[in-house]
Amino acid sequence: MVSFERFVLPNGLKVLVHEDPTTPMAVVNVLYDVGARDEDPDKTGFAHLFEHLMFGGSVNIPSYDEPLQRVGGENNAFTSNDITNYYITLPSVNLETAFWLESDRMLSLAFSEKSLEVQRSVVCEEFKQRYLNQPYGDVWLKLRPMAYKTHPYQWATIGKVLQHIEEATIEDVKDFFKKHYNPANAILVVGGSVKTEQVKLLAEKWFGSIPGYSKVKRNLPAEPQQTEERRETVHANVPLNALYTVFHMPSRNDEGYYSSDLISDILSRGNSSRLFRNLLKDQKLFSEINAYLTGSLDAGLFVLEGKPLPGISMEVAEAAIWTELEKLKTEYVNPEELTKVKNKIESTMVFSEMNLLDKAMNLAFFELLGDANLLNTETTNYLEVTAEQIRNQAQNIFRKENSSTLYYLAN
Repeated sequence: MVSFERFVLPNGLKVLVHEDPTTPMAVVNVLYDVGARDEDPDKTGFAHLFEHLMFGGSVNIPSYDEPLQRVGGENNAFTSNDITNYYITLPSVNLETAFWLESDRMLSLAFSEKSLEVQRSVVCEEFKQRYLNQPYGDVWLKLRPMAYKTHPYQWATIGKVLQHIEEATIEDVKDFFKKHYNPANAILVVGGSVKTEQVKLLAEKWFGSIPGYSKVKRNLPAEPQQTEERRETVHANVPLNALYTVFHMPSRNDEGYYSSDLISDILSRGNSSRLFRNLLKDQKLFSEINAYLTGSLDAGLFVLEGKPLPGISMEVAEAAIWTELEKLKTEYVNPEELTKVKNKIESTMVFSEMNLLDKAMNLAFFELLGDANLLNTETTNYLEVTAEQIRNQAQNIFRKENSSTLYYLAN
């Protein structure tokens, strides 16, 4: 059970406080309700570019890292297709430094051509290194547009193409900032050796005067139901052939999400999982194989990926995966196997409640989903899933006409 207090500033900033007197540390986590799905299809990669720009200095604080390092703090951030999240950990006695830093860049990020040029080249280099010049690096640049034809999940957080970042102007960047980086579009979570009253005073002092704009109303196009199997084959300079199959599945807020997540664990969590035991160990068809979810806020993807061993044809490997999926569609998972995966999920949740940063990030994320208190019912949602729900969900998801398959072949 993660306890918290909540209040909202007049400018729309939601603030959650988790008091934990067992640690001398504090965490300040700011979640902005903006991700790659909010980008203009002709100007992609902006949410991720902003993650970099936010460390490029604000009007009053030219170097973000220096003052934080002086007070023993650390920071980082990540961008997904749904959110952008910034976090600071530091000794709680220096809590105000974090408020000063976060509020200043929310109020007045330094928009200089120089900062944009520096961060643009960093992001372009990352695009080349991680996505274009690395084995299998461009897989998601191919899978997303295969699976999504309408919804903006069709591009990765790095963007559709390098040109979109290369051609980003200072005006484009300012517009994006004003639209998404304001108090009404943010959730601030403060946790650790703090008091709610103290956080309230600091929040009002540092964030209260930042103008609040109205929250952006999303009107994203829904992905129509896929009605035919999609397939693609690419050849590249990679060490082994690889096989990727993705299926459309329920969104993060749908109750079907929990049975889908358990299915991914039944298939590939640990050495006793079905894909590992049957296809890797017993039949020796794959060198590695995994099943996981994208966990997207809108309808996401169930992903199966594996590398067949040399000498195993792609067709044999793919057929073996489908055999495992058909079992889930026709047979009930036995109670012992189901209990085992539920226990693993429960222990993961318990461990995440021990880590201060995890707690802060989870509170912010569940507040975005509708109510931070959902974090405290999350384990129950998994434990209540039945074998029948798992079979029904497998039948819903694992259909050929709901699949997109990529053969990634070594030259």
